[in-house]
Amino acid sequence: MTGSEASGATEEGREDPVREIAAGWVARLSSPDATETDRRTFEAWRRADPAHAKAYAEMDALWRRLGQVPDPRRRRRPSRGLAGIAAAALLGGALAYELGLVDRMRADVWTGVGEIAHETLADGSRIDLNTDTALAVRLTAAGREVELLRGEAFFDVAPDPRRPFVVRGNGLSVRALGTRFSVRVDGADRPVDVAEGRVEVTASGRRVQVAAGEAVRLQDGAAPAVVAADVGRATAWRQGRLLVSGERLSGVLAELGRYRRGGIVLLDGKAGERRVTGVFDPRDTDEALEVIAATMGVRVTRLTPFLVVVGSPL
Repeated sequence: MTGSEASGATEEGREDPVREIAAGWVARLSSPDATETDRRTFEAWRRADPAHAKAYAEMDALWRRLGQVPDPRRRRRPSRGLAGIAAAALLGGALAYELGLVDRMRADVWTGVGEIAHETLADGSRIDLNTDTALAVRLTAAGREVELLRGEAFFDVAPDPRRPFVVRGNGLSVRALGTRFSVRVDGADRPVDVAEGRVEVTASGRRVQVAAGEAVRLQDGAAPAVVAADVGRATAWRQGRLLVSGERLSGVLAELGRYRRGGIVLLDGKAGERRVTGVFDPRDTDEALEVIAATMGVRVTRLTPFLVVVGSPL
């Protein structure tokens, strides 16, 4: 298992997990769907440690101030629209974190947000886990199965003709035919890339074979399509790099958002269409945002530890 549960900020500057859990409780208890069971569970958590109560008080105060965050230059209140964006982003980030906790409880191996890890299974197969990824492994005499619960992973499968190697997740089934490949289950339209060998992919009841240098592209209501792909660039995250060549800023920001807790909100649709080329370290998204701000002339503003807005001045 990969992850940390230290109290206080880590040396890398990641947020205290207690504060993140507290943010999740603020979001849940602010919902009209909150139940008495939720409230009793929260009270038990809050009373278990004084640090829990303190973190909850801080997150609750932050939540209430979201509509009154001043611009440090203009000293004026942001618009209701911006306050709504901030509240929605904080709520969405908190709920996503809670869902991540559930997946991690089910997983055998997982990574936190912004982490990249490498694992070797008992059969000799190697797995690289991208940010916020969780998977469950079942190795038996008859077969090898991996359930990819969330995120993205790259598989270097050890040959064993008697035991098929199958990865399942988000409606996909990927059967290795002696190969190295990646699978992503976060709703991306290109969920499978093959670096070596072949895989058999089943999606929406339809089956295709995918060879090295190819990927599977999914479109609503259509059969999975096999397309040519730059697999090396798509899987460069394994070496701690994001390679971007002529991609829309909106897409680049969405990709960077996978590697940080909270959200990146693009306010300027026109700026989002501009093209970006560069190499970024996904483990340091603040630096990546600084480079984008300097080279593309867009404003990057950090409203809270969980929310960054990009684009139009506030």
